[in-house]
Amino acid sequence: MAGTQPYSSGRHGPVFVLVRTPRAYEEAIEQIAEAVRAGDLKMGDRLPSERTLAQQMGISRPTVREAIKALADAGVLSARSGGGTVVRSDVIPVQLVANQTELKFTEVAGVLEARRLLEPRVAQLAALRLDDEDVARLQEIIDLQRERADDPTQYGVLELRFHLAIARATKNPTVVDLMRSLLGRLDVAREMAMRTLDVMDPAIEVHERTFKSICAGDPDDIEAAMDEHLGYLEAKWEEVTGRARLRQIPDFLLPHPARSREGK
Repeated sequence: MAGTQPYSSGRHGPVFVLVRTPRAYEEAIEQIAEAVRAGDLKMGDRLPSERTLAQQMGISRPTVREAIKALADAGVLSARSGGGTVVRSDVIPVQLVANQTELKFTEVAGVLEARRLLEPRVAQLAALRLDDEDVARLQEIIDLQRERADDPTQYGVLELRFHLAIARATKNPTVVDLMRSLLGRLDVAREMAMRTLDVMDPAIEVHERTFKSICAGDPDDIEAAMDEHLGYLEAKWEEVTGRARLRQIPDFLLPHPARSREGK
């Protein structure tokens, strides 16, 4: 989110942060929505009070109230008599989030390419820092995917959470922020791909192989698993759109001729 840090995830749920832009209303919606998308606020969870949210974000209570109303109107939150505001749905309408990047159809391939440069390295770093809580979280997500394999919308929610869980396992907030931004920009490709899937089992199996490779910690195995994992969405995008999944490899990534000769 431009101009402000996104909320951070604590061990006991989301920790909202000060809004630092004039877009207080939109930023409040974004912080709460992001906590729901990432699974830090689950269906049935109660939000902090308006007073607490206003203090954490450094904004007025009426602004918080309006943000909550917008999320309630979208079906994400609901107010319970005497029970505060609770999460009703973990599906966030794309158009609700004010800072959602307007990604053109023609730009998706570039985002897929950026993901290829970043996410395999993220998975390898996660393997070095993975703890028992991370393992349990990843396994929980995969189990939920199995349970909800007949619901493409829920699968899409869990797909996002799986990749964010890998990023969080790196214990590097900058990596988490980069992955959150990148994954958010892929919503258009992910949603289109989910609509084409009649059976989710192959996609879930790719997640399981990725998970096992990260737990095993072998960099080459992780590289191979991530190649398959990222290729799955790329192939679906190519199938649906008829567009090449990746652009030509940039020149700076190709071997330098002089270096190639020296290596002989």
